[in-house]
Parts: sequence; structure tokens; C-alpha cells
Amino acid sequence: MTKEVSNKQVILKHYVTGYLKESDMELKNTTIKLNVPKGSSAVVLKNLYLSCDPYMRYRMRKIEGSYVESFIPGSPITGYGVAKVLESGDSNFQKGDIVLGRTGWEEYSIVTATQTLFKIHDKDVPLSYYLGIFGMPGLTAYAGFYEVCSPKKGETVFVSAASGAVGQLVGQFAKMLGCYVVGSAGSKEKVDQLKSKFCFDEAFNYKEEQDLDAALKRYFPDGIDIYFENVGGKMLDAVLLNMKVHGRIAVCGMVSQYNLEQTEGVHNLFCLITKRIRMEGFLVFDYYHLYPKYLAMIIPQIKAGKVVYAEDVAEGLESAPSALVGLFSGRNIGKQIVVVSRE
Repeated sequence: MTKEVSNKQVILKHYVTGYLKESDMELKNTTIKLNVPKGSSAVVLKNLYLSCDPYMRYRMRKIEGSYVESFIPGSPITGYGVAKVLESGDSNFQKGDIVLGRTGWEEYSIVTATQTLFKIHDKDVPLSYYLGIFGMPGLTAYAGFYEVCSPKKGETVFVSAASGAVGQLVGQFAKMLGCYVVGSAGSKEKVDQLKSKFCFDEAFNYKEEQDLDAALKRYFPDGIDIYFENVGGKMLDAVLLNMKVHGRIAVCGMVSQYNLEQTEGVHNLFCLITKRIRMEGFLVFDYYHLYPKYLAMIIPQIKAGKVVYAEDVAEGLESAPSALVGLFSGRNIGKQIVVVSRE
């Protein structure tokens, strides 16, 4: 007899314009049958941890011809999660397995696209880390810094949104390579954390700087070799003025622009020509083939305490809308996750 249970979900109410609000989402109580549909290779998951990521805001608008699809109003939000397999129609997954992959913002999910799931083998670390340092943000930092930026020992590196899920790792990777690293963040607490916990050489609160160009000249009097771009807008404009000849910019995200209906223009692009700067956007999907290599590198570093990681944990599915909205005001310190169940 099929077991039917209640299933709390976070629903997107409508396409979002302007700044994301908690009221754009709603908590809904439904039911779900915890069985694999007959003849299907789907898996039934109990969600344990969910990831809040800035790109999710982009999916809350009507999108055409992009690398991701729009969320469907009236349906649960989807994103990265860590989950426990309850039932499986796919021979690659067994009951009791812990997996990382795309799942719904709900207590239980039935996933048919099982090729998007990765089995978690090393459980001697916090499972939530697979949404951060061992997951998409970690691989993003690794691929963006080492593959896109082509760093060299002794270079100068600037990281914006440096205390976030990706930025905190980029800074540590750069320090491991022997670079001079400066990060920007949005509060004194985050700035202090960058220097004391993540070992950045310097850090500053961009909200307290009247002139970003002057701030960057203060920390990089001879210019910037590498900029890891997470915010866009005015920060990117100021960085372009301060790049060295043959500098590299890895464009990972532009969180300052995601809530704007009319994005800000960038005025100093001529610097790309005069300084022969290489600016390259990238998506982590293009580097999934590096995931095993990355895990082999980073898991021992974490266990040895050579790399540290910060999480901001929200308890309960009902806290998910607030946690997601908080990303855009910088409320979180470290990788934002939501605990659905610790089982």
C-alpha cells in the first residue's frame, strides 16, 4: 500500500518585478505518495538541506533563450539540495543513499531527471557542505579562479562579495597560491571575518566608500591583476579603471543587478582595449567534468583545517523565503542554506 504523507512546499506565486519580497512566495501544504511511478526510473527524495543562491532571483522572471528556465508560477521553487533516497527506480541509486542535485523546495520530491543527481560518498564532513564548498559554489570558485583567471604566484587579486559562498573560497585559493588578496563586503562584521577567518590581506566595506575608484587605488596602488566579479554595476566600473595591463576578469555573477528592471550601464569598457584586459563570463555547468578532481583536492584541505568555510543556517522550510530574500541585502554571513530535516 502506497504511503501518502503531507508535503510542505514553497511556491512561487507569480513572476517577480523589482526587488524580491517574501510575499512573492508562499508556504503551501500538500500531500505526496512516496512511491516511484510504475515503470519509471525516478527517485523519491526526502530533502534535508536546500541551497539559497542569487541566480534563483533571475529564474523568477519570464526568461527566453537563457541558460536556465523560468520557475513556474504556482509550482514549487527548485534548486540545489542534499536529500535522502526513500525509493528508487534507477539502479544507480539505492534506498538510503544521500544525494546532491536538483530538487524542489519541499519536504519530499520525486525527481525524474536522475542524471542531475550525484551520490555522496564521503559523509565524514557536514552534509550541508555539499551545497557550498563541496558543491556548486565550491566548483564555481575553483573553476573560475584556476581555469578562467589563469593565476600566477605573487599576483594581486580582488574579490567582490568576498564573504559569500564563492568569494570566501576564491580568496583562500588565491592566498594558497601566494597572491595578495583584497575583498569587499557589506558590513564591518564581514570585513573582519575576511581578514581574521579567511586570511585576506585586506578588506573593505563598500557601503562606507564614497569613491570606489579611490578605495581600490588605496589597496592596489600598482593595479589589479585578477578581479573575480560577483556584483557588477558601479564596482565593475571602478575595477576597470584599476586593472593592470593584461589583467583578467572572471565574471561569475552580478548580484547588484538581479532585482533591477533596467540594469546599470558600464562606462569604462574602453579599458578592455587600452589595458588589453581579458574579461570572460563562465558557468559552472561547463566545468562539471572537474568535479571529481576538485573534491579530491578540497576534502583533504578541509579535514586538515587548511581551508575554512562559513555557513549561514536557516532552520525549517518556512524560513526559506526570508533566507532567499536576505541574500540581496547582504543579511547572510557565509553560504546560505536552509535545513529542512537533519535526518
